[in-house]
Amino acid sequence: MKPDWRQYISDDWTLFLDRDGVINRRIIDGYVTSWDEFEFLPGVLEALEILAQRFRYIIVVTNQQGVGKGLMTMEQVDDIHDRMCTEIEAHGGRIDGILVCPQLASEPDNYRKPDPSMAYTAQEIYPEIDMEKCVMVGDGATDIEFGRNAGTRTIFIGDENPDADDCFSSLIEFANCLKL
Repeated sequence: MKPDWRQYISDDWTLFLDRDGVINRRIIDGYVTSWDEFEFLPGVLEALEILAQRFRYIIVVTNQQGVGKGLMTMEQVDDIHDRMCTEIEAHGGRIDGILVCPQLASEPDNYRKPDPSMAYTAQEIYPEIDMEKCVMVGDGATDIEFGRNAGTRTIFIGDENPDADDCFSSLIEFANCLKL
């Protein structure tokens, strides 16, 4: 039996998180366009407190195509993220960076997940990031593909995903398996 890779996670690792469906409730066939529509998923604030103790960096990587569709502005997205981070910090967690792709999937040369560009941008901002010491957590196939394309470990939130390194029902379940 091979050793569990999670035992090697230390404070020089980076955690990439998808937003909708991992941190907050996803609006099916819609977009979170204001803070009033943003709802943390159960256990997320506690999970981020635990994860802040285990990872050097916690970076949100999120596709926000609603901007490209004209359903919201980047200012609205930034407001949601500012309030989200304030709430997370008030509960002992942290987010070190948020990278957003507002482009439409139909735009040529877009950098939406599964393209790994947001991971490489994070590496430019934080040169200490080693993709072999990163974990991507997401609830969609494109999140897992993003992690694979960037060379990270992958965690799927939800039912089984055979392409992910591991699957958990929620972010708090993943965080609890990493408690010191």
